[in-house]
Amino acid sequence: MKTFRKALITGGNGNLGRLVAQKLSTKGVELICLDLCETEQENETFYKNIFLGDICDQDLVNRILKEQRPQAIFHLASLLSGSSEINIERSWQINTTASINLMQAAKVCDVDLFFFASTIATYGSKTVDPLPEDFMQWPENMYGVTKVAVERFGSYLKNTCGFDFRCLRFPMVLSPFAPLSAKTAYPSHACRSAVIGDPFNFPVSRETGMSCMFLDDVIRSIFEISQVPQTSLKSHAYNLHGFHFTAQQLCEILKQFYPNFEYSFEIDPYVDNLVKGWPNEVISDSAAIDWNWESEFYFEKSISAMIKLLTHG
Repeated sequence: MKTFRKALITGGNGNLGRLVAQKLSTKGVELICLDLCETEQENETFYKNIFLGDICDQDLVNRILKEQRPQAIFHLASLLSGSSEINIERSWQINTTASINLMQAAKVCDVDLFFFASTIATYGSKTVDPLPEDFMQWPENMYGVTKVAVERFGSYLKNTCGFDFRCLRFPMVLSPFAPLSAKTAYPSHACRSAVIGDPFNFPVSRETGMSCMFLDDVIRSIFEISQVPQTSLKSHAYNLHGFHFTAQQLCEILKQFYPNFEYSFEIDPYVDNLVKGWPNEVISDSAAIDWNWESEFYFEKSISAMIKLLTHG
């Protein structure tokens, strides 16, 4: 496999983008960032060049690729699920049209590797548990619709012209950076409330759970799949799974760390039904076979790491 020495990260000023950049920079990769205006960070050290603008600006994208000539692209820029439901037209423009245009430009500019971050939301709620890798994808929200469309186009380019499209489908991610507006990210929000001493209202029932991954495993998976020879990757996209837990189990472990942590259950039927429709376990055998993927963070270790990050940064 060609070893890439220069990479573009879209959405590179976001929390995920910066952590991926940090990981790649330790390997000596020269990094380029494309993100929206007013997202720049002070004292940024990971990127050699930062371009501020809209991923939908095709002239800007073409100029970056032609002038900078990255050998790899990590496409992380997207409109998240809540915002996608509010403005479905904008969601399609950002998540689908811009992604397809970026892939076509990458193909023209001979980019060697294209990574795309997807989600198990591409399966919708009518799934089985555990979720098989070949289960049909019928997403029920706009975010999932846009992601599966990009998967299909990436697979098309891979099959027709050998485009090196690599994709990971992530479950719920336990992260200290989870947006407060994301109601389904209540596990991350509960951890934050416990650390700062605030009470927390769970929007789901006690027994509601989901497949989940800790942020560090997400970062490592993105890096590791980028290091694998293309010939080893038999699938256009890989499902990943870390661990499963219920809301009650989360309460109990947080009480071990913070005995005075106060919580209640005020069920939001929409959130509860949405999360219950997601699988508790996602089969990820192909990732283990094709590129030796193995999750390092189990439930208890993830909560401990979350608390450490929220406490000390």
